Amino acid sequence: MNFPALCNFPGPQYLVISENVPPLVYYSHLPIALISLLIGSYVFLKNRKALANQIILVTTLAFSLWVFLDSVFWASDRSDVIMFVWAMQVLVEPLVHLSALYLLYVLLYKKDTSFLSKSVLLAIYLPLVVLIPTKYILTSFDIGTCLSQEAVYSYYSYVIEIVYTITLVIVGTKRFISEKNKQTKKEIVYLTAGMIVLLFAFSWGAITGSFTEDWNFAQYGLFGMPVFLAFLSYTIVKFKSFNLKLIGSNVLVISLWILVGSLLAIEDINISHAVTGITLIISIIFGLILIQSVRKEVSQREKIEKLAGDLKVANTRLLELDKQKSEFVSFATHQLRAPLTAMKGYASLILEGEMGQTTPETKQAISRIFESSKTLTTIVDDYLNISRIELGTMKYSFDMLDLKQMVENVIGELKPNIDKKGLKLSFNADASARFMIHADKDKLKQVIANLIDNSVKYTPSGSIAIALMRKSADRKILFSIKDTGVGIAPEVMPKLFAKFVRAENANKQNIYGTGLGLFVAKDIVTAHKGKLWAESAGEGKGSTFFMELDMEV
Repeated sequence: MNFPALCNFPGPQYLVISENVPPLVYYSHLPIALISLLIGSYVFLKNRKALANQIILVTTLAFSLWVFLDSVFWASDRSDVIMFVWAMQVLVEPLVHLSALYLLYVLLYKKDTSFLSKSVLLAIYLPLVVLIPTKYILTSFDIGTCLSQEAVYSYYSYVIEIVYTITLVIVGTKRFISEKNKQTKKEIVYLTAGMIVLLFAFSWGAITGSFTEDWNFAQYGLFGMPVFLAFLSYTIVKFKSFNLKLIGSNVLVISLWILVGSLLAIEDINISHAVTGITLIISIIFGLILIQSVRKEVSQREKIEKLAGDLKVANTRLLELDKQKSEFVSFATHQLRAPLTAMKGYASLILEGEMGQTTPETKQAISRIFESSKTLTTIVDDYLNISRIELGTMKYSFDMLDLKQMVENVIGELKPNIDKKGLKLSFNADASARFMIHADKDKLKQVIANLIDNSVKYTPSGSIAIALMRKSADRKILFSIKDTGVGIAPEVMPKLFAKFVRAENANKQNIYGTGLGLFVAKDIVTAHKGKLWAESAGEGKGSTFFMELDMEV
């Protein structure tokens, strides 16, 4: 049985703890890996579906895996373990560069890269996967130095990293040149610079160790990761790349806790001074950047709060004025209704001969007075309903009623006007069916009268087809009125049921109206938990209005 060769130092405890591990390694490895996992997990959990957040997690996982493998390499005294983790490090190391390149592209272009680009980048990496289990990467193990002997092909991983890094620089540069917005240009510079610092420091340490075999000196390269994290945190805070508030300050504070706490593992006072200095420099630089960002944020928030206060006062005043306007309209319309009702009543009595015989000329004049007062009454009723709706004082009295009978009654009342215009009218409803609904009789009658009257007004000639249909499947009753009138233009349709909206061709046809009827009708139907809408093929092609209500029986 072949046993692995053992190096000339005690074996590790807990896989990564050993007397052979320099104190600096604990400071440059474990805290950095923990900080990386912290930010990667935090960003990912904030939005798991975002591609950029997923790539950040993969990047930090790849980096942390490499750091863990390197920690095992430093602590282990077994040749087989060292050979294995060394090979795995060679395999994992380019993945950090690849994921960093992928992340930068997604952040800068706000989209995924093409399938072809992914295929090319992976094709560059795949030969390394094939070579890893062969003697072309690691040839042997030197028990004297406790290091693996690398073959020339092992340097292919550095070629991959250089290609990925150059591509990263090209991506950042092209995006910077094409961008016109100065603020976005700053974001591009910060992100690209952070990635370059990370990859340069990371690769510099590995390459230095491979060529000089001074692995202690190579550990300083890993300090590029917190620098990158600081860049990324600042970018997130300042430019909201991931829309995560305060993530920068959270990561900076927690990173300082981890870095300062790790000093407890360093017994050598000289090394302690060095790493304390590094921590202090990082803290000062990025602390000042964060403080400046927070100050700016606070200043902007104070301005926003002051503006919000002013807007609140103005909004309160506007609401008061709007209420006063509605109350005035309500009062004025109430006062107008009484004299208008009297005018209509007396004019009607004269026209019916109740006040004695009149000449044809007098009768014609009284007829005009009656029609004008009727029009004014309709306008006053519309304004009165609007004021009630705006004040929230519209009251309803719901009872069971037959919708078919109501429609027939309204048609009967409006028939003289329809016949006067020479329009052909039809009403289609199942004679044996019941169309029972729970509704306010007066309010719903007003809606039906308004819809039929609108069709009459906007149809110079042709026909009007009214229909009632039971939709037993969803227990609905559908009222429809189709005309061959002036139609509705597509640009008018979206605002048809708004206040004071009339068809553009209404004036050409000398059609009077306030543009309030459909707004009031819509509100009444909504109060009945129903739907009101219109359809039209365009101007000159007629229109159809639909009203859908719940069926009771």
